[in-house]
Amino acid sequence: MSSTTDERDIRIEKITSIRGQSINPYLDKADKTHTIRQATALEVGTKYVELAGRLMLKRVFGKLIFATIQDFDTKFQIALTKNDLGEETYNFFKKMIDVGDFIWVKGEIFKTEKGEMTLRVESYKLLSKSIRPLPEKFHGLTDLESKSRQRYLDLIMNEDTRDRFRKRMKVMKEIRNFLESNDFVEVETPVLQAKPSGAMAKPFKTHHNALDADFYLRIAPETYLKRCIAGGFERVYEFARCFRNEGIDASHLQEFTLLEFYAAFWNYRDNMAFTEKLVKQVLQNVTGSLQIEYGGVKIDFSGEWPVHSFRELIIKHADIDINSCPEKDQLVQAIKDKNIVLEEVDFKKIGRGNLIDQLYKKVARPEMINPQFLIHHPIELSPLARKNDENPLVTDRFQLVVNSWEIVNAYSELIDPVDQRERLLKQAEARLKGDEEAMIMEEDFIQCMEYGMPPISGWGMGIDRFIALLTNQENLREVVLFPLMRAAEIQE
Repeated sequence: MSSTTDERDIRIEKITSIRGQSINPYLDKADKTHTIRQATALEVGTKYVELAGRLMLKRVFGKLIFATIQDFDTKFQIALTKNDLGEETYNFFKKMIDVGDFIWVKGEIFKTEKGEMTLRVESYKLLSKSIRPLPEKFHGLTDLESKSRQRYLDLIMNEDTRDRFRKRMKVMKEIRNFLESNDFVEVETPVLQAKPSGAMAKPFKTHHNALDADFYLRIAPETYLKRCIAGGFERVYEFARCFRNEGIDASHLQEFTLLEFYAAFWNYRDNMAFTEKLVKQVLQNVTGSLQIEYGGVKIDFSGEWPVHSFRELIIKHADIDINSCPEKDQLVQAIKDKNIVLEEVDFKKIGRGNLIDQLYKKVARPEMINPQFLIHHPIELSPLARKNDENPLVTDRFQLVVNSWEIVNAYSELIDPVDQRERLLKQAEARLKGDEEAMIMEEDFIQCMEYGMPPISGWGMGIDRFIALLTNQENLREVVLFPLMRAAEIQE
């Protein structure tokens, strides 16, 4: 039998003993005069202070107990003495209250000889008795698997984890504030969709029993947000939980948060300028600086961000001109001639647009560290973006790339329903030939477009990637509270 099991049995016996003393070990509420963070700012001598939190440390010195209670924000020291509480009440805390329990305490603020602000406890209550002991203090949780699977323990034991998720909340709040201050409104769109649309990705499929029809978990909220614009909303956004049935690695999750917004009467150049302002303001308000460090690499967001065309980058890093390879087979031969290896790419199944994307990701993206805009993607790669007026082979689209990650994807949106239909038909054809990431024809959306849409520029940001960048995390699971994982057996 493990020590954890032994300790669990002991604590269960304590619960029986506590109930035998007519004490309920699981109360329904606790009144507080202050949060623990507020208590840290109180003056010495402040009386009648009531706090509540989880007991994280307990040290017994004869007739004196020093302990630490913790909430999500911070910790605070408390002191209990036999003289203040009486022998019976003191001994109950000493014997029956364990690290991990939730307690309520009331008392006066004083400062110890070592200068630590402390609450001298005059009375206390057991709020909730824990059965399982917390991990060892000096070991805690360190491996990614355990932290992701038991995030509650990771949050309890690791201040860095709590800081990371506080930063995530603040980033999302700052983005909301910026968008709202620029006349955007937040909307909600369907998670279950009849057609998986809005991005080039493999969807998750499910069955709706009541309707006896197959549906898909959304891969993006795009076409529904555009329906909002068609309906008269001028600027809309959504923090959308999205799902893509693709491979898992440190920089990809199958369930993730995607922020998308759409603004009527903007083009992609307007959107680029707005994006730079948004990101800089969020960075400044959250981190206090426009310089961050990720994996030992310094990234500078200050100054005017450079703009590069998609074609120029591939010429620079692969010495291949995609305009000279209008057919997929020509591009495949050029890639082979340059001895460029694209792992896990099936040349027979992949479409030209996705092939160009894989080539860019292999040769150019790893070299892009400081923030920069990538523009003029080939039209095959952008079935929902507007054709460029001067060069119809490319689109009015940009991506913000930072530290080789595509943080933002944005377009001047396609609002011509005839052009849109032709492009989606080509996507459907590529899908029939085996390209599982090609888009599906969505007649309802085409019909919406036929009623008329204003000029639109749209934008999408992978929130998890942005948070990982700002918190110096290599794996996206570290910035998601409860990432999707294979089920595990729970040991008694």
